[in-house]
Amino acid sequence: MATVPVLLADGTRRLRAPAEARTLLAHALGVEPARLALVHEVPPDAAGAYAALVERRAAGEPVQYLTGRAWFRTVEVGVGPGVFIPRPETELMTGWAIDRLAALPGDPVVVELCAGSGAISAAIAAERPGCRQYAVELSPIAARVAEQNLAGSGVALVEGDMAEALGELDGTVDLVIANPPYIPLEAWEQVAVDVRTHEPEVALFSGADGLDALRVVARVAKRLLRPGGFVCAEHAEVQGGSVVDVFAAAGGYSQVADHPDLNDRPRYVTAVRAGKLAG
Repeated sequence: MATVPVLLADGTRRLRAPAEARTLLAHALGVEPARLALVHEVPPDAAGAYAALVERRAAGEPVQYLTGRAWFRTVEVGVGPGVFIPRPETELMTGWAIDRLAALPGDPVVVELCAGSGAISAAIAAERPGCRQYAVELSPIAARVAEQNLAGSGVALVEGDMAEALGELDGTVDLVIANPPYIPLEAWEQVAVDVRTHEPEVALFSGADGLDALRVVARVAKRLLRPGGFVCAEHAEVQGGSVVDVFAAAGGYSQVADHPDLNDRPRYVTAVRAGKLAG
């Protein structure tokens, strides 16, 4: 019977990624990776399942699709083919949003556009409970996954085009957050092969300059937000200046600013809805 150390060594050699080998072996055994140290011998069926997972990962399938799970900040969400995999880069922007919401009294109204798996909304619900939350997703496949991930969270999921969504909330929302598609079509060949092969194109690419969806986000957020409300949206590292221009050109915003990620690369834009507060 195979042992954990032997299988991990083989998987690490094959994948050149010890963490991925541990994740896949733990998944095959049905245990958390931290509990692998408590397992020595691996049953033949689990060893066979692990070998198949390693082969699929070596062929380019994302680890998250193989396990069906992905971590995002403090929550674990389900993912699968047809659903964008949440990235660590997005966690910093989500933290910025949670900090803004933590300073607001009562039950702030939050809208996530381009929700995908719903990871952002799930993290906000877990870390800033009490918000009135809505999530909008166009893809039926992603919306079904988001529905499962957001079950019991209190987040209202809307399947449809963000351009027309949630008109009943116009002028009342405290924060809009989005991680839209933003890769330029001309950059297709520069995207990692496993990403462009397995992840949904609708969640990756957005017009010739990559800004089509971000222009819609700027317009929709302006419609939804109350005066003084916040918007934040992720973008590609080469779009820091151009995304600021998009929000400035949309009008109706103040304090438009770009922010770096943990690697000091331009990563997300924020702005405040201009106008006078009612009172």
